[in-house]
Amino acid sequence: MVVSDGNGGYTEITSSIGSFTTTNNVPGTPSGWLELPATTGSEDYVGVFYGSGGATEEYRNYSYNYSYTYYASLWTAYPLTKALTTGSASTSSWRFNPNIDQSKQVSITKNSYGTMYGNDTYSRGHQCPNADRKSDDTMNLQTYYATNQTPQIQYNFNQGIWSSLEDAERALVSSNASETVYVVTGPAYRTVGGNETISYLTGATGKDANPTRLPIPNYYWKAFLKVKWDGDQVKSASAIGFWFVHKTYTGDSYTKYAVSVDYIEQMTGFDLFTNLPGTQSSGIEMNAESNTSWDDFRSF
Repeated sequence: MVVSDGNGGYTEITSSIGSFTTTNNVPGTPSGWLELPATTGSEDYVGVFYGSGGATEEYRNYSYNYSYTYYASLWTAYPLTKALTTGSASTSSWRFNPNIDQSKQVSITKNSYGTMYGNDTYSRGHQCPNADRKSDDTMNLQTYYATNQTPQIQYNFNQGIWSSLEDAERALVSSNASETVYVVTGPAYRTVGGNETISYLTGATGKDANPTRLPIPNYYWKAFLKVKWDGDQVKSASAIGFWFVHKTYTGDSYTKYAVSVDYIEQMTGFDLFTNLPGTQSSGIEMNAESNTSWDDFRSF
Protein backbone atom coordinates (compact mmCIF):
# COMPACT_ATOMS: atom_id res chain seq x y z
CA MET A 1 0.00 0.00 0.00
CA VAL A 2 1.37 3.43 -0.91
CA VAL A 3 0.13 6.30 1.21
CA SER A 4 0.65 10.04 1.14
CA ASP A 5 3.29 11.38 3.49
CA GLY A 6 1.56 14.78 3.65
CA ASN A 7 4.50 16.60 2.09
CA GLY A 8 3.81 15.83 -1.54
CA GLY A 9 5.72 12.56 -1.36
CA TYR A 10 4.75 9.00 -0.62
CA THR A 11 5.66 6.27 1.83
CA GLU A 12 5.28 2.58 1.03
CA ILE A 13 3.56 0.64 3.79
CA THR A 14 2.98 -3.07 3.65
CA SER A 15 -0.17 -4.14 5.40
CA SER A 16 -2.13 -7.26 6.14
CA ILE A 17 -4.30 -8.57 8.94
CA GLY A 18 -2.15 -8.49 12.05
CA SER A 19 0.61 -6.26 10.71
CA PHE A 20 1.23 -2.71 9.62
CA THR A 21 4.93 -2.17 9.14
CA THR A 22 6.88 0.67 7.65
CA THR A 23 9.14 -0.30 4.75
CA ASN A 24 12.23 0.28 6.86
CA ASN A 25 11.80 -0.65 10.50
CA VAL A 26 11.88 2.42 12.70
CA PRO A 27 14.92 2.39 15.01
CA GLY A 28 13.89 1.39 18.50
CA THR A 29 10.75 -0.51 17.56
CA PRO A 30 10.55 -4.25 16.93
CA SER A 31 8.48 -4.22 13.74
CA GLY A 32 7.06 -0.75 13.06
CA TRP A 33 5.28 2.19 14.62
CA LEU A 34 3.75 1.04 17.88
CA GLU A 35 0.63 3.23 17.65
CA LEU A 36 -0.61 1.65 14.41
CA PRO A 37 -3.63 -0.64 14.15
CA ALA A 38 -3.69 -3.46 11.60
CA THR A 39 -5.09 -2.81 8.16
CA THR A 40 -6.98 -5.25 5.96
CA GLY A 41 -6.65 -3.68 2.51
CA SER A 42 -10.34 -2.75 2.43
CA GLU A 43 -9.81 0.81 3.73
CA ASP A 44 -10.80 3.74 1.50
CA TYR A 45 -7.65 5.74 2.25
CA VAL A 46 -4.79 5.28 4.72
CA GLY A 47 -2.45 8.25 5.06
CA VAL A 48 0.36 9.56 7.23
CA PHE A 49 1.45 13.15 7.85
CA TYR A 50 4.84 14.52 8.85
CA GLY A 51 5.84 17.93 10.14
CA SER A 52 8.18 20.54 8.72
CA GLY A 53 11.19 18.31 9.31
CA GLY A 54 10.09 16.01 6.51
CA ALA A 55 9.39 12.29 6.48
CA THR A 56 11.54 11.33 9.46
CA GLU A 57 10.88 9.51 12.71
CA GLU A 58 11.22 12.72 14.71
CA TYR A 59 8.59 14.51 12.64
CA ARG A 60 5.98 11.76 12.39
CA ASN A 61 2.66 13.47 13.07
CA TYR A 62 -0.28 11.09 12.72
CA SER A 63 -1.62 8.26 10.58
CA TYR A 64 -5.30 7.93 9.71
CA ASN A 65 -7.84 5.60 8.14
CA TYR A 66 -10.28 7.82 6.25
CA SER A 67 -13.76 6.66 5.23
CA TYR A 68 -15.48 8.13 2.19
CA THR A 69 -18.80 6.79 3.52
CA TYR A 70 -18.69 8.54 6.89
CA TYR A 71 -16.56 11.55 5.90
CA ALA A 72 -14.40 10.78 8.92
CA SER A 73 -11.23 8.98 9.91
CA LEU A 74 -12.27 5.74 11.59
CA TRP A 75 -9.00 5.74 13.50
CA THR A 76 -6.21 8.24 13.96
CA ALA A 77 -2.93 7.08 15.49
CA TYR A 78 0.03 9.07 16.75
CA PRO A 79 2.93 9.15 19.22
CA LEU A 80 2.80 11.69 22.03
CA THR A 81 5.80 13.18 23.85
CA LYS A 82 6.36 16.23 26.03
CA ALA A 83 8.40 17.87 23.27
CA LEU A 84 5.48 17.65 20.83
CA THR A 85 3.13 19.41 23.26
CA THR A 86 5.59 22.22 24.06
CA GLY A 87 5.70 25.38 21.96
CA SER A 88 3.54 28.11 20.49
CA ALA A 89 2.42 26.64 17.15
CA SER A 90 -1.19 27.65 16.53
CA THR A 91 -3.31 27.48 13.40
CA SER A 92 -6.99 27.57 14.41
CA SER A 93 -8.05 27.60 10.77
CA TRP A 94 -9.76 24.59 9.24
CA ARG A 95 -8.84 23.59 5.68
CA PHE A 96 -9.14 20.66 3.27
CA ASN A 97 -6.71 17.76 3.36
CA PRO A 98 -4.64 18.36 0.19
CA ASN A 99 -4.22 14.64 -0.48
CA ILE A 100 -7.92 13.73 -0.74
CA ASP A 101 -10.40 15.05 -3.28
CA GLN A 102 -12.42 17.88 -1.71
CA SER A 103 -15.66 16.23 -2.86
CA LYS A 104 -14.92 13.46 -0.33
CA GLN A 105 -14.45 15.88 2.57
CA VAL A 106 -16.92 17.79 4.74
CA SER A 107 -17.35 21.34 3.44
CA ILE A 108 -16.89 23.14 6.77
CA THR A 109 -13.39 24.51 6.42
CA LYS A 110 -14.55 28.13 6.58
CA ASN A 111 -17.91 27.68 8.26
CA SER A 112 -19.09 25.76 11.29
CA TYR A 113 -21.68 23.01 11.46
CA GLY A 114 -24.14 25.65 12.57
CA THR A 115 -23.61 27.60 9.37
CA MET A 116 -23.52 24.68 6.96
CA TYR A 117 -25.96 22.36 8.69
CA GLY A 118 -28.04 24.72 10.81
CA ASN A 119 -27.07 22.95 14.03
CA ASP A 120 -25.00 24.65 16.74
CA THR A 121 -24.99 21.60 19.01
CA TYR A 122 -21.95 20.12 17.27
CA SER A 123 -18.38 21.37 17.01
CA ARG A 124 -15.52 20.28 14.77
CA GLY A 125 -13.87 17.90 17.21
CA HIS A 126 -10.21 17.09 16.60
CA GLN A 127 -9.09 13.48 16.55
CA CYS A 128 -5.39 14.30 16.86
CA PRO A 129 -5.73 17.35 19.16
CA ASN A 130 -4.04 20.58 18.09
CA ALA A 131 -2.73 20.95 21.67
CA ASP A 132 -0.80 17.69 21.18
CA ARG A 133 1.13 19.35 18.35
CA LYS A 134 2.43 22.69 19.64
CA SER A 135 6.10 22.26 18.71
CA ASP A 136 5.81 22.54 14.93
CA ASP A 137 3.71 24.81 12.72
CA THR A 138 3.20 22.20 10.01
CA MET A 139 2.11 19.52 12.48
CA ASN A 140 -0.33 21.93 14.09
CA LEU A 141 -1.76 22.94 10.73
CA GLN A 142 -2.30 19.29 9.78
CA THR A 143 -4.54 18.81 12.84
CA TYR A 144 -6.92 21.32 11.25
CA TYR A 145 -7.60 19.26 8.13
CA ALA A 146 -11.25 18.38 7.57
CA THR A 147 -10.28 14.70 7.64
CA ASN A 148 -9.11 15.09 11.27
CA GLN A 149 -12.48 16.19 12.65
CA THR A 150 -15.91 14.76 13.32
CA PRO A 151 -19.15 16.32 14.57
CA GLN A 152 -18.93 16.21 18.38
CA ILE A 153 -21.47 17.51 20.85
CA GLN A 154 -19.76 20.69 22.04
CA TYR A 155 -21.08 21.34 25.54
CA ASN A 156 -20.65 18.59 28.11
CA PHE A 157 -18.80 16.35 25.67
CA ASN A 158 -16.10 17.94 23.49
CA GLN A 159 -15.86 20.80 25.98
CA GLY A 160 -16.18 18.54 28.96
CA ILE A 161 -15.40 14.87 29.52
CA TRP A 162 -13.55 14.46 26.19
CA SER A 163 -11.43 17.56 26.80
CA SER A 164 -10.61 16.29 30.30
CA LEU A 165 -9.41 13.01 28.82
CA GLU A 166 -7.22 14.90 26.33
CA ASP A 167 -5.74 16.88 29.24
CA ALA A 168 -5.03 13.62 31.04
CA GLU A 169 -3.40 12.30 27.86
CA ARG A 170 -0.93 15.20 27.84
CA ALA A 171 -0.36 14.90 31.58
CA LEU A 172 1.01 11.40 31.00
CA VAL A 173 4.08 12.91 29.30
CA SER A 174 4.27 16.42 30.82
CA SER A 175 6.46 15.39 33.77
CA ASN A 176 8.76 13.02 31.87
CA ALA A 177 10.58 14.27 28.80
CA SER A 178 11.64 10.74 27.85
CA GLU A 179 8.15 9.20 28.01
CA THR A 180 6.28 8.27 24.83
CA VAL A 181 2.59 7.42 24.88
CA TYR A 182 1.17 5.84 21.74
CA VAL A 183 -2.41 6.93 21.04
CA VAL A 184 -5.13 5.70 18.73
CA THR A 185 -8.58 7.26 18.71
CA GLY A 186 -11.72 7.31 16.64
CA PRO A 187 -15.49 7.54 16.28
CA ALA A 188 -17.79 4.55 15.98
CA TYR A 189 -21.11 4.61 14.16
CA ARG A 190 -22.18 1.02 14.83
CA THR A 191 -20.59 -1.63 17.01
CA VAL A 192 -19.60 -4.98 15.56
CA GLY A 193 -22.82 -6.89 14.92
CA GLY A 194 -24.91 -3.91 16.05
CA ASN A 195 -27.76 -2.22 14.23
CA GLU A 196 -27.69 1.16 15.99
CA THR A 197 -29.61 3.98 14.34
CA ILE A 198 -27.32 6.60 12.81
CA SER A 199 -28.46 10.21 13.02
CA TYR A 200 -27.49 12.81 10.42
CA LEU A 201 -26.88 16.52 10.11
CA THR A 202 -28.84 17.89 7.15
CA GLY A 203 -27.44 20.68 4.99
CA ALA A 204 -28.84 24.12 5.79
CA THR A 205 -31.17 25.78 3.29
CA GLY A 206 -29.25 27.86 0.78
CA LYS A 207 -25.88 26.38 1.78
CA ASP A 208 -23.81 24.15 -0.45
CA ALA A 209 -23.12 21.59 2.25
CA ASN A 210 -21.17 18.48 1.31
CA PRO A 211 -22.40 15.90 2.05
CA THR A 212 -26.02 16.96 2.29
CA ARG A 213 -26.53 14.36 5.04
CA LEU A 214 -23.56 13.95 7.38
CA PRO A 215 -23.46 10.92 9.72
CA ILE A 216 -23.04 11.61 13.45
CA PRO A 217 -20.98 9.09 15.45
CA ASN A 218 -22.81 7.11 18.12
CA TYR A 219 -19.61 6.49 20.11
CA TYR A 220 -16.10 7.81 20.64
CA TRP A 221 -13.07 5.94 21.90
CA LYS A 222 -9.38 6.33 22.75
CA ALA A 223 -6.63 3.85 23.53
CA PHE A 224 -3.21 4.52 25.08
CA LEU A 225 -0.06 2.41 25.13
CA LYS A 226 3.20 2.68 27.11
CA VAL A 227 6.17 0.33 26.77
CA LYS A 228 9.42 -0.48 28.57
CA TRP A 229 12.52 -1.38 26.63
CA ASP A 230 15.37 -3.83 26.91
CA GLY A 231 17.78 -2.37 24.40
CA ASP A 232 15.80 -2.18 21.16
CA GLN A 233 13.23 -4.75 22.23
CA VAL A 234 9.95 -4.17 24.06
CA LYS A 235 10.19 -6.07 27.34
CA SER A 236 6.76 -5.12 28.74
CA ALA A 237 3.80 -2.92 27.94
CA SER A 238 0.62 -1.50 29.41
CA ALA A 239 -2.46 -0.19 27.62
CA ILE A 240 -5.84 1.27 28.52
CA GLY A 241 -8.93 2.26 26.60
CA PHE A 242 -11.88 4.62 27.02
CA TRP A 243 -15.31 4.14 25.49
CA PHE A 244 -18.07 6.76 25.44
CA VAL A 245 -21.59 6.86 24.14
CA HIS A 246 -21.78 10.15 22.21
CA LYS A 247 -24.05 12.15 24.52
CA THR A 248 -23.81 14.88 27.14
CA TYR A 249 -22.07 14.08 30.43
CA THR A 250 -22.55 16.16 33.55
CA GLY A 251 -20.38 15.60 36.62
CA ASP A 252 -18.86 12.35 35.36
CA SER A 253 -15.13 11.67 35.36
CA TYR A 254 -13.57 10.13 32.27
CA THR A 255 -12.03 7.49 34.57
CA LYS A 256 -15.49 5.94 34.95
CA TYR A 257 -15.35 4.94 31.28
CA ALA A 258 -11.99 3.19 31.29
CA VAL A 259 -12.09 -0.19 29.53
CA SER A 260 -9.57 -2.66 28.19
CA VAL A 261 -8.17 -2.30 24.69
CA ASP A 262 -9.63 -5.76 24.12
CA TYR A 263 -13.08 -4.25 24.69
CA ILE A 264 -12.52 -1.50 22.12
CA GLU A 265 -11.34 -4.10 19.62
CA GLN A 266 -14.49 -6.16 20.23
CA MET A 267 -16.72 -3.13 19.74
CA THR A 268 -14.97 -1.70 16.66
CA GLY A 269 -13.46 -4.73 14.93
CA PHE A 270 -10.02 -3.07 14.78
CA ASP A 271 -6.82 -4.81 15.85
CA LEU A 272 -5.01 -2.11 17.83
CA PHE A 273 -1.32 -1.88 18.72
CA THR A 274 -0.62 -4.75 16.37
CA ASN A 275 3.14 -4.09 16.26
CA LEU A 276 3.57 -5.12 19.88
CA PRO A 277 5.38 -8.43 20.34
CA GLY A 278 3.04 -11.35 20.85
CA THR A 279 -0.57 -11.75 19.76
CA GLN A 280 -4.04 -11.00 21.03
CA SER A 281 -4.04 -14.40 22.72
CA SER A 282 -0.50 -14.60 24.14
CA GLY A 283 2.52 -12.57 25.14
CA ILE A 284 3.07 -8.85 25.62
CA GLU A 285 0.20 -7.70 23.41
CA MET A 286 -2.36 -9.87 25.19
CA ASN A 287 -1.21 -8.79 28.66
CA ALA A 288 -1.19 -5.11 27.77
CA GLU A 289 -4.58 -5.09 26.08
CA SER A 290 -6.41 -6.86 28.92
CA ASN A 291 -5.72 -4.13 31.50
CA THR A 292 -8.73 -2.15 32.76
CA SER A 293 -7.06 -0.03 35.47
CA TRP A 294 -6.29 3.60 34.65
CA ASP A 295 -4.19 3.88 37.83
CA ASP A 296 -2.10 0.85 36.90
CA PHE A 297 -1.55 2.26 33.41
CA ARG A 298 -0.51 5.70 34.68
CA SER A 299 2.01 4.21 37.13
CA PHE A 300 3.50 1.76 34.61
